[in-house]
Amino acid sequence: MTIFRTSLRNFLSHKGRMALSLIAVLLSVAFVCGTLVFTDTMTATFDKLFATVASDVDVQPKEKDNAQESSIPATLPASLRDRLAGVPGVAKVEPEAATRNITVTTANKQSLSPSSGAPTVGLNWNDSQRKSMDITRGHQPRGADEAVLDSDTAEKHHVKVGDTLRVIAAPGDFRVHVVGLATYKTTNPGAAVLYFDTATAQTKLLGSARAFTGYGLTAASGVSDEQLKKNVTAAIGEGYQVHTAAESKKENKKSLGSVLDVMKYALLGFAGIAVLVGIFLIVNTFSMLVAQRTREIGLMRAIGSSRRQINRSVLAEALLLGVTGSVLGIGGGIGLAVGLMKLMGSLGMKLDTADLTVKATTPLVGLAIGVVVTVLAAYLPARRAGKISPMAALRDAGNPGDAKAGKVRAALGVLLTAAGGGALLLAARSDRASSGSALLGLGILLSLIGLVVVGPLLAGLIVRVISAVVLRVFGPVGRLAERNALRNPRRTGATASALMIGLSLVAALSVVGSSMVASATDQVDRSVGADFIMESGGKGYTPAMLKAARSARYLDHLTEYTEVSARVTTPDGKSGNQRLTAADPSYAQDLRRQTVQGKLSGAYAADAMSVPEGFAKDHKVKLGDRLTVAMTDGSTARLRVNAITSDDTAFDKGAMYLSTATAKRYLPADKMPPPRMLFAKAQDGHAKEAAASLKAAMADYPQIKVRDQSDYKKLIKDQVGQLLNLIYGLLALAVIVAILGVVNTLALSVVERTREIGLMRAIGLSRRQLRRMIRLESVVIALFGALLGLGLGLGWGATAQKLLALQGLDVLEIPWPTLGAVFLGSALVGLAAALAPAFRAGRMNVLKAIATD
Repeated sequence: MTIFRTSLRNFLSHKGRMALSLIAVLLSVAFVCGTLVFTDTMTATFDKLFATVASDVDVQPKEKDNAQESSIPATLPASLRDRLAGVPGVAKVEPEAATRNITVTTANKQSLSPSSGAPTVGLNWNDSQRKSMDITRGHQPRGADEAVLDSDTAEKHHVKVGDTLRVIAAPGDFRVHVVGLATYKTTNPGAAVLYFDTATAQTKLLGSARAFTGYGLTAASGVSDEQLKKNVTAAIGEGYQVHTAAESKKENKKSLGSVLDVMKYALLGFAGIAVLVGIFLIVNTFSMLVAQRTREIGLMRAIGSSRRQINRSVLAEALLLGVTGSVLGIGGGIGLAVGLMKLMGSLGMKLDTADLTVKATTPLVGLAIGVVVTVLAAYLPARRAGKISPMAALRDAGNPGDAKAGKVRAALGVLLTAAGGGALLLAARSDRASSGSALLGLGILLSLIGLVVVGPLLAGLIVRVISAVVLRVFGPVGRLAERNALRNPRRTGATASALMIGLSLVAALSVVGSSMVASATDQVDRSVGADFIMESGGKGYTPAMLKAARSARYLDHLTEYTEVSARVTTPDGKSGNQRLTAADPSYAQDLRRQTVQGKLSGAYAADAMSVPEGFAKDHKVKLGDRLTVAMTDGSTARLRVNAITSDDTAFDKGAMYLSTATAKRYLPADKMPPPRMLFAKAQDGHAKEAAASLKAAMADYPQIKVRDQSDYKKLIKDQVGQLLNLIYGLLALAVIVAILGVVNTLALSVVERTREIGLMRAIGLSRRQLRRMIRLESVVIALFGALLGLGLGLGWGATAQKLLALQGLDVLEIPWPTLGAVFLGSALVGLAAALAPAFRAGRMNVLKAIATD
């Protein structure tokens, strides 16, 4: 208890010096707990939704392996409804006619599709829908020209009852009047939903009055879901998917869980980086506190305190810091989760804070992380405190054994850094992505640890170089700042290492992102011969869309592109499911693929195809061989290999080509997938006219994006940029914690040098010069960390690009402007971090400072 009381007294007396470490623990724990609360809330909310919408038993078409993609979903015959109604235990049968492949536009051609990428769903209104939706305005659809829209989409796009909407579906386009608005009883999953009467949903969405996409069955009183499933399976056979409500909920939860797991573990990964950076801050804090209390600890040792008691005293302070920071972090995490829910709401997914889910394990995880990390970080300073001898402390001597420890540390750091560099070199030379990725991960880990360990050794060299360039112009004040930065290399190294971690990841990702954009742009220049690329948003082109595109003027040709599923058997007797690229022969001009044998145009001949180089080597396929190609839902063909394409590309890598005419020969018309993309070539000298004509022709279809090559390059750049900005935003937490580390180091350093500062002020150093000295010291430390981080990140990024080159992304692009901006930004960060410590130092009373022990 005496040790605890002493620790509590020390903790409270130095609470100001502990504040920034407390914030670091708080932020790290808040990120972890916020992630867990948010994903648990999402899971619980959707569990409630799945339980609401599930019927006692659902009957749906059986999924086929490698099925052909179609704009119209798989269906069941309408005649099955009567058979299901006659099954023992069935009280009610609700037919379902639903599709996710529609586009809905307003009168001014504004698409109602969610910006989040969620689908636009069209389905029939029946009693099953009333489980999850209430019509809060108007009435249910009663005819072919009526529809009900979900209220969230209506509010977002200012759609009112009575407005006219245009529905673009696979069977054709049609218009409806909004006769009602429906509101979710639980949560809006983010989709736009439009309800029709059953007959309209069948004919206008599925293209047939004799088909449904599924049936929802209600069990009779006293009949369990399991028993009803058995009865249904016995009555209709095994050719269907039959699920109970519990099984449907489990399947939906599994699908959602895979998405949420990716989100959760990605966020926890960034939280882990912030925790790692926070460790440096805590280590520095306790190391400096121990150094500042050397005399106090020596007195305690002199009056009988053992090394173990001193050690426990410091660890008890760390425990108090960890518990306090964790408790505050848990509360902050709940607030962060609420903020994320509000953000999802702005994207269209309405999550109710009443459903906020805080599992019992979440606070325990947060508390464990905060306490364990803090105590472990304080362990080395605590050991150092325990080793202080009474006499050395009373003489204000340094800690024994530092020189020996420094040599061992330096040797270990050099060894780890060299091992990491070797692993990165081997990864760059690897010809297999799997082994190269493993070596890259090992190289990143070893090089990071190595530079952290060897940081104090590098501080002496790099800080002097930076000082010679940056500080010399400031005269004696600059030399004083350099001396202060070099006074304790271990402290400087630890502070800079915290900043290094975040900036190394920023630099590596910048190199990878820039290289991906440059490689893709180079591939477009080298490979894409088409002037225009038109994507359908994954929904496929309807006949009306194709007719509109063909009406455009000034075009040399228009190419349809899609994919078909088949099982391919090679001459060596091996077979496997493949996706074959079916296109018009003009596609050979639109995408200039290099071949190692034959000509690509030959693949578009009748009953011909191409195979990629790697596939040919693996299966010993030669030019002229015939492959057995069993089309899914179609007949079997014997196709001649007329071309073997090079694998040295990023576009369509691994694709097998054949003509659309060949695919249609072996597939029924209703099983032939619609075109997914269109490529167009303008007539010579009419590129601008062709672009204007194409855009005008497709104006009625907002989901179709007409892009020329420059637009397509910009799209690639924007997509990579959005991903990088998201990652940078998540890394910002680690950088913020690192900045707190710089502030904390300077603040404690000012306290440590109170008497020295008083003496310097007494012999003529002005307040302005003092503040400038501290700011320059901060800038040097920040630039030291930036140099380490940017150098390390360049190595990681360049190695990662070598692995991407195996996938055809073979251009290494170093984003020097970005890296330069990060370096200069680090100097500004150093200046900002020093503002508070410098201000405090400048306000010191000179006489009191000199009198300080």
